[in-house]
Order: sequence, then structure tokens, then C-alpha cells
Amino acid sequence: MTQLTVTARGQVTFRKDVLRHLGVQPGEKIEVDKLPDGRLALRAARPTAGLDSFVGLLAGKTARVVSLEDIEKAASDGWADRS
Repeated sequence: MTQLTVTARGQVTFRKDVLRHLGVQPGEKIEVDKLPDGRLALRAARPTAGLDSFVGLLAGKTARVVSLEDIEKAASDGWADRS
């Protein structure tokens, strides 16, 4: 078990092995859940991705260009279960 020391300002420094176990790098955040019995649950805070990070995700991954008509046909075939 790892013991941590609380500073006069109420801060705690986690040891490298604990941060490595959580998969946390310097500058990243940790989420803390207070459990009813006085314990805490820690986990690495992972940001949720928005639409902005999705747009262009596949850009440059393929040379194939798909037309809007091809996309509409694929969508209608999938909706009608004709894949």
C-alpha cells in the first residue's frame, strides 16, 4: 500500500508508480469519486471527443472519393437491409 503525505495546504503528491498505474501523464487530470464508507475511487479523466475532433479524422487515409449519391445509396441499402 502506498502512503501519501498531505501538505499544510491540503495537497497530495502521487508517486510515479501510482500515476503510471492510472495511465496519467503530467498535466492530465484525475477524477475522484467519494464513496459512502470514506474511501475514494480514482481514475484518469479522459476527455470526451466532440464533433470537431471527428471531422477530418479519415482525411488522407484513402485515395478513394465517394460521391454523395454513393453515400445515399449505401445508407438506403443499409436501412432496407440490402447490404
